[in-house]
Amino acid sequence: MRTHLKIAAAAATTALAIGLSGCGTSSDPAEKTADGAKADESKPLTVAASPTPHADILNFIKDNLAADAGLKLDVKEFTDYVLPNTATESGEVDANYFQNKPYLDDFNKKNDTHIVPVVNVHLEPLALYSKTVKDLSALKSGQTVAIPNDTVNEGRALKLLADNDVITLADGVEGNGTLADIKDDKGLKFKELEAATLPRALNDVDAAVINGNYAIEADLNPAEDSLALEKTEDNPYANFLAVKEGSEKDPRVVKLAKLLNSPEVEKYIKDSYKNGAVLPAFGPPA
Repeated sequence: MRTHLKIAAAAATTALAIGLSGCGTSSDPAEKTADGAKADESKPLTVAASPTPHADILNFIKDNLAADAGLKLDVKEFTDYVLPNTATESGEVDANYFQNKPYLDDFNKKNDTHIVPVVNVHLEPLALYSKTVKDLSALKSGQTVAIPNDTVNEGRALKLLADNDVITLADGVEGNGTLADIKDDKGLKFKELEAATLPRALNDVDAAVINGNYAIEADLNPAEDSLALEKTEDNPYANFLAVKEGSEKDPRVVKLAKLLNSPEVEKYIKDSYKNGAVLPAFGPPA
């Protein structure tokens, strides 16, 4: 799997570099911010990011790669899945790095925002954890499983549970299910919580489906601690750099996109997250 990802990442990086190199000269009218103003390359690019691994990756770039690329980078950490997009839409920040395409599509639709993806960077497999249940088969009727309460991650969590025979979903339901789509809950109870609170909820429920970045922050090891782990092959949930529509060719954004898909960042991800919690997934978004 890692070999498959590495080959795909290398090919995607090459294609991305070719595409980005054709963005034009400094006189190109496309090199503007979302509000139509001329992009000022002397100003820092401010990026909203989840603390781990997103801000960690950005700070690695800031400390090791940005200066040589002529990029000033300012990283602002957010601990939820709403404010990074609203701050990008309002212009409080220039870009964000925390989300995947299904989540962004749903967010734009519900909030009338205009955020667009720029480049895929990594994948965080979703996983089921428990402090009391030691084996998936030990989950019993009457026990409570906590899941993320946002539309995309809830559907993703239910699919993980269904793929591991914890529940049965209605026919035709894939990654967009809700609790109403559970055909057979096998006696389990479900508690919908904000994704960031799920690690803390492990003390109060029998099991919880937790996003990779929050698992890392809680010192959970997906490869060793999880009862069930999301598959990475053909997974649509790669996390990417995103901007407000119209800022895609801001020269600072183009520079950061190239750095996020660089060999140095690939090595940083592999060296820093050896527990399988974060995997490189470079290339253009779907």
